[in-house]
Amino acid sequence: MDDIPKGLCGWSWKENKLFELALALVDESHPKRWEMVAEMVGGKKSAVEVREHYVILLEDLELIESGKFDHKLGEDHTCVIVDLTKSLCLSDNNID
Repeated sequence: MDDIPKGLCGWSWKENKLFELALALVDESHPKRWEMVAEMVGGKKSAVEVREHYVILLEDLELIESGKFDHKLGEDHTCVIVDLTKSLCLSDNNID
């Protein structure tokens, strides 16, 4: 799976899996949590990038759990590249 291209956020599948594992292993209250997670991801991401990736993950989870994310697996979807510094929510109501 390592040959899968990096997603829009610039993280490979492998980096995301290592990130998830590191989050499970490093205590939330550890003073150097983000530095440790960054190292466990492979050392190519900074502590700031890791922390930002975590915030995006939390925002995604909140969106999914709120029911505002309508995604059906297996269906074809149009891919749109957007400015990733802001959240974007698309629905049938705002697509012409």
